[in-house]
Parts: sequence; structure tokens; C-alpha cells
Amino acid sequence: MAEAVRHDKTARQLRLLSDALDTGRLGPVRRLVNSLSPAEIGNLLESLPAGKREIVWGLVDPEDDGEVLVHVGDDVRESLLADMDPDEIVAAVEDLDIDDLAELAEDLPDTVIEEVLKSMDRENRERLEQVLSYGEDTAGRLMNPDVITVRTDVTVDVVLRYLRLRGEIPEHTDHLFVVSRRHQYLGRVAIASLLTHDASTPINELIDDEQPAIAVDTPDTEVATQFSDHDWISAPVVDENNILLGRITIDDVVDIIRAQAEHQALSAAGVDEDEDLFSPVPRAFRRRVVWLAINLATAFLASSVVGQFQGTIDRLVALAVLMPIVAGMGGNAGTQVLALMVRGLALGQVGAANANALLWKELRVSMLNGLLIGGIVAIATWAWFRDGELALVIFAAMIINLMSAASAGVLVPLTLKRMRLDPALAGGVILTTVTDVMGFFSFLGLATLVLLR
Repeated sequence: MAEAVRHDKTARQLRLLSDALDTGRLGPVRRLVNSLSPAEIGNLLESLPAGKREIVWGLVDPEDDGEVLVHVGDDVRESLLADMDPDEIVAAVEDLDIDDLAELAEDLPDTVIEEVLKSMDRENRERLEQVLSYGEDTAGRLMNPDVITVRTDVTVDVVLRYLRLRGEIPEHTDHLFVVSRRHQYLGRVAIASLLTHDASTPINELIDDEQPAIAVDTPDTEVATQFSDHDWISAPVVDENNILLGRITIDDVVDIIRAQAEHQALSAAGVDEDEDLFSPVPRAFRRRVVWLAINLATAFLASSVVGQFQGTIDRLVALAVLMPIVAGMGGNAGTQVLALMVRGLALGQVGAANANALLWKELRVSMLNGLLIGGIVAIATWAWFRDGELALVIFAAMIINLMSAASAGVLVPLTLKRMRLDPALAGGVILTTVTDVMGFFSFLGLATLVLLR
């Protein structure tokens, strides 16, 4: 429901913006754009063709430029950065949080990175260099080193006076982290506890030591899973010696979850989730033609199977009419299983421990579906062609192909995962090949044995 409301709001904003741009009056456009949050501006920029995007980008408040760059895909970010001179880029990004700046760093020119580092104080420069030293898709790259720590040997009053002296606290701070003299993570103290306990209460009486810290090399997908499982707002990040390095907050995790969803949806079609909706034609062509070529090769493989039964088809034309039904139903059934497997693998719910049980379950489901759907198709075939043997053949072929599709839906993504390939990206192509080949082979093979004996 919330997602539908968000989409309706974006569509309405896009319509108002396009109407204002068409009038040529930039004042209303500027007011509309700068009434939005950086994330909303980023979403709108991704929805505009290149010409209008360039105009709107020039009207964004310079103070929001850095945040907007964080909230757009790689392709769109590249196009926006191309329209900025180095001084503008430095001004846009130098005040970003360390974790956001680290996210942008790989897309920024080296000269800009050097200028940004020069503009930082020593502490923040070392923090940024530390974050950039970790792998791109790890907790270390996600974390923000700006954390508030306290010791066990102080009281609530001391901590509150310290917070008032600071004057501000980082966004999404729901807990303070308790550390030892060696800066090792011991636990956390809720802000709510500080506000509701007596000022003389020692911090060591308020420590919550049940939340585990996240290892700095943890994959970002696992980080997202932990946040989802435990409803965290923030979580500490530590190195192998349990030294507190920083924290990850829920806003960064939401971005990961959204990226995962986009990846699963678009990769199944062989499309990069960071591809610009209005990317230049040559770039879009180069990216998509590879998967189309792979699909073409698999289509020729399926056609070669059909070619082996050319004589059978020539003698019984009804087979040509019914072939797409068998292959199509197999493809649909396999896609259902593949979608569940890709999600299960992404969430860590599927592995060697339960693969056999899952395969056995899907085979039984496919058998029931085959009996029902195959029976319906067989009845329709008999009513259409008045041929009982043909109806029996398509009934058996439907069961065989649905069970083959279920097997492929389970085994293909597991195999790709073991080979360190992306099941969401390559699984669909392989699955389509299996269901087409098995559908044609089972149907035409049975027809040859039964009808032309």
C-alpha cells in the first residue's frame, strides 16, 4: 500500500514538473524541485529524459546536490557529474557523511577526491580512508565511523552533560555504544534509558550486551538480513579484535533492501539495476544485446530438438498447434519455482541442508499441477481434434515437462550459486532452455512412439 502511494506521488510530481518545463517558466520548476527531499529529487531525475534532466539538475539547491547524487543510480550519477566542474563537485560532496561520501568515491574523478581529502580535517580524512579500505559490498563500506561512545565507569549525569556539550548527535542515534579502555565493544545503552533513569545511575547497570556487533567484513546482504530479523535502528561494527569501528544505520539498510529487490526483478530480464531509464541508445544496445544473443543461441537449441521430429510434425499437423502449450506451461511453472529459489538464496533460507527436501516438495507440487493442468489440456485436445491418443500424449508430456521445470527451478539456481554466478541474472535463460527442450522433446518424442508406431 505504501509503495503504491509512493508511486502515485512520483507520477503526480513528474506530471507537474513536465507541465512546468513545457511552459518554459523555470520559477515554478525551481520551487517544485526544492520542495522535495533529496531522495524524491533523485527519483524524479531518474524519470526524466536527458534534456529535461539537465535543466532540473541545474535548478536543484546546491546544498542538496551531494545528497541527491547519493540517491540516484550509477548511470544517472555519471551523467550528472559529467555536467559539473570539479569545484562544484567538491562543494557538493565535502559535507556528506563519511558513509555517503564513501559510496560516491568510486564515481568521482581522482582530482576531486584529492580536493575533498584536502578540505577535511585529519580525523575525518583518516576515517574516510579507513572506510574506503574495505570491500565495496561489506559492512565496512556501509558504516559511518561517527559514533558516540561511553565508558562503564561513568554515570547517567556525566553522559547527559557530555551530550549537551557536544550540542548535536548523529542522525538515527537510538543507542550509545559502551567500550572498554582499549575501545573494544561491550554493549549499548539506549537513549531512552538515559532519559528515564536517575542521574546517579552507573552506566554499567544500563548496558544491553545482547545485541551482537557486526563484523567489518560481513556482506551487506547479511547486514540487511540481521537488521530485518532484529528490527535494529543502528548496529555497531567491529574488527577481528572486537574494536569498535563505526555503526550502520537503518537508512543505509533500506537502500540495500531496495537494491536487492530491483536486482532480482531486473536481472531476470538481463538488465542492470543501475541502468538509466533514459540511457543513450548505444549504451543500452550494448548492454542488452549480449543477453539477447544468449537467448537466441538457446532458441536455436530448442529449435534443433523440434527439427529432429520434423517427419512426425509433417504427418500430424495438430502437433505444431499444441507444442507451444506444453513448452509455455513448463516455462511458467519453472519461473514460479525459480523466483522462490532466488529469493530464498538471497535471504539465506536455502542451502545444502534443505535442498533435497525442497526439491522433493516441488516435484510433488509439479506432479499435482501436471495432473490437473494436463487433464484440462487433454480434455480440450480431445474436444478439438477428437483424438484420444493425442490427448493422452499431451497429458503425459505436460506432467513430464512440469516436473522437469520444477527440477530445473530448484537445481539451476543452486548450481549457479555454487559456481559463484548470480542466479537472478543467469537462471532465467537456462530455465527457459530446459523447459523448451524438455517440452518439445517429451511431447514430440511421445507422439512419435504412440501415434506413429
